[in-house]
Amino acid sequence: MTEYIFFSGKGGVGKTTMASATAIHYALSGKRTLIVTTDPASNLADVFEQEIGHRIVPIKGINNLFAMEIDPDEATREYKERIIEPFREIMPEDVIASLEENLSGPCTTEMASFDRFIDFMDIDEYDIIVFDTAPTGHTIRLLELPVDWSRHIEESTKMSGQTCLGPVQAIQEAKDKYDRATVLLKDPWRTKFIFVMRPEKLSLYETLRASKELEAIGIKSGEIIINGILPEEVCEVGFFRKKYEDQQKVIKETEVSINRPRRYMFLRDNEIKGIHSLKGVAGELFNGKKPSVKVENEIVHQSDFSIGKPDINQLLLPGRGRKAIFFTGKGGVGKTSISCTAALYISQRGFRTLLVTTDPAAHIGEVLDIEVGSEPTKIADNLDAVMIDQEEAFSRYRERVLSDAKGKYSDDMLAAMEEELNSPCTEEMAAFDRFIQFIESRDYEAVIFDTAPTGHTLRLLDLPFDYARQVEMMIATGEGAEVKEVTQNRFKHIIEMLRDKEKTVFSLVLYPELTPIMESYRAMGDLKEAGIETQLVVANMVLPVEVCTNDFFRNRRKMQIKYLEEIKDVFNLPILQFPLMQDEIKGIDALKKALVFYQ
Repeated sequence: MTEYIFFSGKGGVGKTTMASATAIHYALSGKRTLIVTTDPASNLADVFEQEIGHRIVPIKGINNLFAMEIDPDEATREYKERIIEPFREIMPEDVIASLEENLSGPCTTEMASFDRFIDFMDIDEYDIIVFDTAPTGHTIRLLELPVDWSRHIEESTKMSGQTCLGPVQAIQEAKDKYDRATVLLKDPWRTKFIFVMRPEKLSLYETLRASKELEAIGIKSGEIIINGILPEEVCEVGFFRKKYEDQQKVIKETEVSINRPRRYMFLRDNEIKGIHSLKGVAGELFNGKKPSVKVENEIVHQSDFSIGKPDINQLLLPGRGRKAIFFTGKGGVGKTSISCTAALYISQRGFRTLLVTTDPAAHIGEVLDIEVGSEPTKIADNLDAVMIDQEEAFSRYRERVLSDAKGKYSDDMLAAMEEELNSPCTEEMAAFDRFIQFIESRDYEAVIFDTAPTGHTLRLLDLPFDYARQVEMMIATGEGAEVKEVTQNRFKHIIEMLRDKEKTVFSLVLYPELTPIMESYRAMGDLKEAGIETQLVVANMVLPVEVCTNDFFRNRRKMQIKYLEEIKDVFNLPILQFPLMQDEIKGIDALKKALVFYQ
């Protein structure tokens, strides 16, 4: 029987590396192994240094190992065709057109990617299937979907027979598949969940929270990998000694608070990519082979990288009217800290500022050291913060839509509307609607968005385009044309604002290593295709030259300098540098100290 291994955790903790090394380990032991990524901003191909894409391909240099990156667009096309094809010969054209319209909604993309993921739990040609998942919040959402969709299909069967994806009979076969997947996900003999974390407080916080959320839906996590531990022997200077001691405190706290098997992985002085490096990680992960460490301390002249600071005031401060500022990038690059410091910087210059997180695994409250909820909370003078909570947004959205509809439609229409609003798709629409409300708000002069990791941010930013196209199609059918035209105009206004460089600034946050650079570069291209220009790159966690006093950190800094030069050449955008901080940023006082890097 096939065994399933899921890797989850906060963005940037090394899930892909650990998942890839695990897949290599099992393939080398003779097991036929498949690694699948469900992350829409996958870097699996970057790690293996070969093209992968939306089809299963063998990994070069390793027998028994295969890989696939689920492409949401391709999955959507395949899903739509699979639903519609059986009806083409037996249904009239107007019914097929109605089916195609139902399947043109943005929720189809989520459903299609999810359905493709579930397909892998329905095959038996592999001994091991490793899932390299998106960052935690989105993984939890993915794992909740089998239960949600199975329930929605069952309820729709008893009522109108319609779902937001078309007639129940069109997707009825999926229910059995989702029920089987639910059973497998809850079977600890077949399915193992591994949380990867860094020895940092925020990473531990998210691991604890996510573990509880999985247990709430009947899934027990298996073990913990604590990744990126500083070797004690290279931490002779105060800067790194303090970081080492802080890491050890978190490790001890993890051992007390999480009663799970644990494995420990040390930070290396070079980047992990390619089969050779991954084999080394697999050796450490499964056999405890600690990598060798260079600790030469002689004084060596180190090359440096200097670049003029961008005009931050011009980029971030509102001019005439309001300004929306987006910070996006790979998970774990420090978007939340950068977003918080930017929001504080703008607010201190006298502008009413709102800081919004769209990340379902948000930890803005931990960085600000203030509880942040679904209503704006005062953080400091001129600065409020809010979190888009998907469940809260869903409840509000559902209540508002039904309230607006009462008195306008028949009881049958209201019942059908309520049934459709119970669809899992509505959660995405509700969160998106809340996101739009903040963009449209006139209560603030600047709105800063701390976004989810790249792939999900691009999905969020695609939504106004997707919904505008869908509403346009509905207007063409004449169905509720007047109401839908108002909606379409609203989406068009949002799209115009996102494309206006005076009103909206898109900033890519990365640290100087290959995978975050590649992911950010692809994101810049995707944004450009939508008519959105990126205006700023924030290079975060740059090692200060004065603390790199041994070979270990000199090697890491040398690698960073090489990539900083590449960022300068490839992106051709203003670059704001932020150094690696000795302490995790927590609280307003810590944020104020970081403001010097904006000046």
